Amino acid sequence: MNHSGTIVFLLGFLLLVGCSRSAEHGHQTDDYTRDMAHQHHDDIPVPAVAEAYQPNQSVRSAMVTYGEEGTLQLRGFLAEPEDAEARAAIPSVVMIHEWWGLNDNIRMMAERLAGEGYRVLAVDFYSGEVAENSQEAQGLMRSAMANVDAGISNLSQAASFLAEAGSSSVGIMGWCFGGAWTLNAAIAISDQLDAGVIYYGRVNTNTEDLAQIEIPLLGIFGEADGGIPVEGVREFDALLQELGKQAEIHIFADADHAFANPSGTRYLPEAAAQAWEKTLAFFARTLD
Repeated sequence: MNHSGTIVFLLGFLLLVGCSRSAEHGHQTDDYTRDMAHQHHDDIPVPAVAEAYQPNQSVRSAMVTYGEEGTLQLRGFLAEPEDAEARAAIPSVVMIHEWWGLNDNIRMMAERLAGEGYRVLAVDFYSGEVAENSQEAQGLMRSAMANVDAGISNLSQAASFLAEAGSSSVGIMGWCFGGAWTLNAAIAISDQLDAGVIYYGRVNTNTEDLAQIEIPLLGIFGEADGGIPVEGVREFDALLQELGKQAEIHIFADADHAFANPSGTRYLPEAAAQAWEKTLAFFARTLD
């Protein structure tokens, strides 16, 4: 084969590999989205239930613009203690919604965490859209999962926004869809973060990816979660330990997917309360 023929062959080979990897990512995204659709097929968000939880101190909240992606403004829900301006730098948390979107439940959780003394920015991956049923959520999730670079950029800009607001440290947390993106962020932008909490999000068992994590992690999972199988969670935990990462993985017996969502039909109050206590204790240790 002559020199020009070799170049053509190599370019064709690299294109084939690139397409294969892209196709593999696409299949993984579709599989994950289908798994979540299956888990939530009989579930609906019930905002009225979420309103029962009040923060432990006065907080203020508002929609803010925290960045941009192309021509799109990134807007999220910012909640912080009422006296935040009078304080020294306070710890902050990027919060990522479930597959339903930035709905009343997530705004409530942002205010609830702000009531513990944190500045919380609940990001929006759906550009203002909120799903009211599983079919709508499946479409929104599929679109968001298809562009990993845009998602990481979204979270990076959110972390930068909080850092520039005078935060002493920046954590990240999310549920379901948001749990998967919390892990993605821990891998991709550890240099911008100080800790992460994953609530029943898709795990990653690629050691090259996990090796990039430089922040402590807390994982909250349900033993009966058919969408995030417990065997995979245990493998994920074992790999993190082998790599010497700071990770605490808790698997709640008899808990299904979304067991910590007070606005969903899978809610387990006792397990959810225990998970929340572990979350607060973890952030108290890792964020200052």
